[in-house]
Amino acid sequence: MEWAFCADITTFPPQAETWLRRDPAANTVPLTLLLRLRLGQAPAGGVLGWLPDGPEVRGVVVQTPNYPIVVTDAPAEAVTALAGALDGREVPGVTGPLATAEIFRRAWSRPESGRMAQRLYRLGAPRPPAADGTARPAGPADLDLVAGWYREFLDESHPDHPGDDPAPGVRLGIERGELILWECGGRPVALAGFTPPVAGAARIAIVYTPPAHRRRGYGAAVTHAASEAALRTGVGQVLLFTDLSNPTSNSIYQAIGYVPVADYAHISFG
Repeated sequence: MEWAFCADITTFPPQAETWLRRDPAANTVPLTLLLRLRLGQAPAGGVLGWLPDGPEVRGVVVQTPNYPIVVTDAPAEAVTALAGALDGREVPGVTGPLATAEIFRRAWSRPESGRMAQRLYRLGAPRPPAADGTARPAGPADLDLVAGWYREFLDESHPDHPGDDPAPGVRLGIERGELILWECGGRPVALAGFTPPVAGAARIAIVYTPPAHRRRGYGAAVTHAASEAALRTGVGQVLLFTDLSNPTSNSIYQAIGYVPVADYAHISFG
């Protein structure tokens, strides 16, 4: 089996996306990236790859420029071959299921420079937390505030991010009702947002509470509110990733109804 590649979403084979849709939870990140590429919300010119096995597909990789490559489950020997096939390309990191990401890391030509151990969760029975305040969708007047918080969130959670301007994506998220603010005392104190629904699933993609408002339950409250908003779009699954080095956030998400699914890794290369 040899990997096949293209750089244009219009030539990405339907059977590869069909394969991803068989497990929308495990494949939430590549499915979301493909959707954003089709909607013109992600930069083109990266790497789209699939592992053909006769008429079937055994794995997929997706990368947008300057971001880590996203890998799915695939046979170990194929993941090693993938690293060889991509040799010479700019790959700042890899993210995917823990075992697959580890195989790619061992085969890649550059050393590991850092990593984030992650866990994928799925919402079970939602349990609202107790916190002062109320939720509301972010509106156009909140654009500057939310874009600023989005930058702070990325700086804290992904310090190696490329530094793209989040404002265009924030504007679209506001228009679609995917960004939720928690207000207390008449002012916003926390933010959560979810990805556009795809294959019957949406994913909480940002949870951010500014330092001055932390340890008051606002993060849990706004995450619950965003999860409920995602469910109202008609999806059957709401997902989120956590940083396993933060036991507090992991316990908070479980307290509001999220259950563990699988472990992932985000590995940077030097």
